[in-house]
Amino acid sequence: MSDFLLELLSEEIPARMQDKARADLAKLFADEIGRAGLKAAAIETFATPRRLALIARGLPLATEAVSEELKGPRAAAPPQALEGFLRKTGLTREALVERDGVLFAVIEKPGRPTAAVLAEAVPAIVRAFPWPKSMRWGTASATTESLRWVRPLQGIVALLGEDVVPIAIDGLHSGAETVGHRFHHPGRITIGSAEDYEAKLNACHVIVDQEKRRAIIREAADRAAANAGLTVVPDEGLVIENAGLTEWPVPLLGSFDPAFLDVPREVIQLTMRTNQKYFALNDAAGKLAPAFICTANIAAADGGALIVEGNRKVLAARLSDAKFFWEQDLKVPLDDVLPKLETMLFYEGMGTLRAKAERIGELAGWIAEAYFPERDPETARRAGLIAKADLATQMVGEFPELQGIMGGYYAERAGEKPGTVSALKQQYVAAVEGCIPACVALADRIDTLVAFFARDIRPTGSKDPFALRRAALQVIQTILVNGTRLNLRAVVAQAQAIIGTARDVTGELADFFADRLKVQQREAGVRHDLIDAVFALGGEDDLVRLLARVKALQSFVATDDGANLLAGYKRAANILKKEGVTAAPTFTPGYAQEPAEAALVAALDAAEPAAAAAVAAEDFEGAMAALAMLRAPIDAFFDAVTVNDADTDKRAARLGMLVRVRAAVQRVADFSKIEG
Repeated sequence: MSDFLLELLSEEIPARMQDKARADLAKLFADEIGRAGLKAAAIETFATPRRLALIARGLPLATEAVSEELKGPRAAAPPQALEGFLRKTGLTREALVERDGVLFAVIEKPGRPTAAVLAEAVPAIVRAFPWPKSMRWGTASATTESLRWVRPLQGIVALLGEDVVPIAIDGLHSGAETVGHRFHHPGRITIGSAEDYEAKLNACHVIVDQEKRRAIIREAADRAAANAGLTVVPDEGLVIENAGLTEWPVPLLGSFDPAFLDVPREVIQLTMRTNQKYFALNDAAGKLAPAFICTANIAAADGGALIVEGNRKVLAARLSDAKFFWEQDLKVPLDDVLPKLETMLFYEGMGTLRAKAERIGELAGWIAEAYFPERDPETARRAGLIAKADLATQMVGEFPELQGIMGGYYAERAGEKPGTVSALKQQYVAAVEGCIPACVALADRIDTLVAFFARDIRPTGSKDPFALRRAALQVIQTILVNGTRLNLRAVVAQAQAIIGTARDVTGELADFFADRLKVQQREAGVRHDLIDAVFALGGEDDLVRLLARVKALQSFVATDDGANLLAGYKRAANILKKEGVTAAPTFTPGYAQEPAEAALVAALDAAEPAAAAAVAAEDFEGAMAALAMLRAPIDAFFDAVTVNDADTDKRAARLGMLVRVRAAVQRVADFSKIEG
């Protein structure tokens, strides 16, 4: 057994591509050698800005000889069929084996040296590599057949044990040499084998393991911040990106002018993160501190002082631009920004963003008036109208990621009501809290859903380019987090009226919301059959009430009473289905009932009104408790009474009792949908 080391040295690989490249390299390598009958005991992959590497552990030195048998034509087949089979196998007629009148070709494949397999596999991997973006270079790039790689490929290390595997790709030949850190050790390094790869590179200021670089960045950044009495704002994505930009990461603490803190913290953090890849810091009170951590790719002789100063100057210029946009936007009242929305299209055929803003305002006001009578609907209308105003500001033009955030700051500075400010700050939050914010968020998302569904644009399969499933889920989350007793069909109908759609989509959207709710509740651990049992009743679009019913049902079926009642219900329903009975008879039985019959009738007389009253009062636990009264009488009925009696009156009456049982239970849920 031997370990194989492959390193593909190139110019800088973008940090965002490195993790996927490692996964792709491992898969391609395993697939390629697998076709030759090889399998590694383990595969490790590494990526730095300049190299993509793989170590395959425990490879045999040769593949095993195999015998492959191919079934051919019948011995009596026409000559043409035989000739075709011989051409395919490369054998003669005498070499074929006949069994039961059928010809077989037995092809012996001798074992091959693993080095030979690898020499063929690596070029195939390189040429098939699925980089998101790749390039050609040099004189060979004049033809589209030339080698492509993410950046110009500069070297190949290929070692099986201590031996070089001879590989040639477009003039590049494999060897045992690589390079160290670009500044600390720019010279060539000779690698002995996979065993000393990491250690030799580490000695030359290259930490080849990305996980180790990430750990260094986290720990050193936390330590530098703590020494200044600060804490790093957690950002694992930034840790990964900085590790992908450095081979010898050295986090350094710097500071900026506190005057910039007048700008909203989201702007400062986004400027530092997006443009400079800096970590933001909080002070002891949890407020943004005028400091940053940058990650150098060098251990500077001066401890990084010049690096920090250079980064401070660059950041100051970036923050100055952000501060300028902030101050300029503050000079323009939000109402003066609205006309700019008239030049911005919401979606082709759906009007401008100004038209959408007006629709959101109108629908938000209607929702507030209908469902939050204690709130001022004008506040909701105002919040809806200016909710999209920040899209026309200079700040959002520069930093699109800040849409839905800056509007709240501008509204606050303009003296808008707290409800309006809160609505603007939360408009892109998944579960919006508060009456006015909820009105605006619901109006925005429902307007979007109605507009797209009315044009027959909806998710199909895994495709959802306009994130309509997410919009529906956010409507559900907002309703549930606020406990809003909303009639979804009524709100959708009102949105349709405001948009002026010719096509009624209330039914389609009701089904769409139901599907999203089922998915959400299944992910939350609620049994799918219980959700179906409640949905099957139909006509329920008050999500708060619907889920209260589901939760009560889930608790009930977990009890002995629930399990036994379910069994009794299903027995009754099966008998009725077999007999084709859909309704109870209208006549009064003219015979003396057996004790078990009388007990069941008495139990039904008590349970039916009690369950109905509890459902009307939305006391679903009480409704389940009322149904539990039926458990013992139903068990006794089936034990003591013959339903399909020869006496037609008895049979009809007893089937009628079962109809009453079924109807009483189905006032709460369709128990036929419940498994078990």
